[in-house]
Amino acid sequence: MARMRGPLDLSTLVLAGLAVVLAVLAYVKDPGLPLIGARSGLSFLWFILPRLIPALIVAGMIQVLVPQEVVSRHFGHQAGLRALVIATVAGMLTPGGPMVSVPFMVAASQSGAGLPSLVAYMTSWSLFGLQRIIAWEAPLMGWKFVITRVVSSIAFPVLAGWLVATFYQE
Repeated sequence: MARMRGPLDLSTLVLAGLAVVLAVLAYVKDPGLPLIGARSGLSFLWFILPRLIPALIVAGMIQVLVPQEVVSRHFGHQAGLRALVIATVAGMLTPGGPMVSVPFMVAASQSGAGLPSLVAYMTSWSLFGLQRIIAWEAPLMGWKFVITRVVSSIAFPVLAGWLVATFYQE
């Protein structure tokens, strides 16, 4: 089972360092720019929080409602190809952005899903998100492009999960 990291992991420290460096560069350009930039960035909280809080609650509810044995049996390390295919389909059907998919993936991980299934899920979500295809790709690029892209890459999530299962030992 994956553990939650503390608030000061490497990615947080890198992002904080980058924010400080960019604030210094903005200050050198104009001393008023860091405050404008900070206000602009923090304004995204009003967009993100209403989506993130329910997504985190849904992920937590799934974690407590779906027994760990069920997740381990169907998506655990020994679940095999069937788990990779189901995870691939789940990734395709997961609506929304990373505010939905990542909390869901964390909940699955904490409930016993194996790394191969998690990799297949995230790869599938990244490549084949239906809402992105319907809202952006098909209208802008056309269905011929979408079908060609999807058909040519449909095996990637399963292949990615299989590679993890074959070459990565937890």
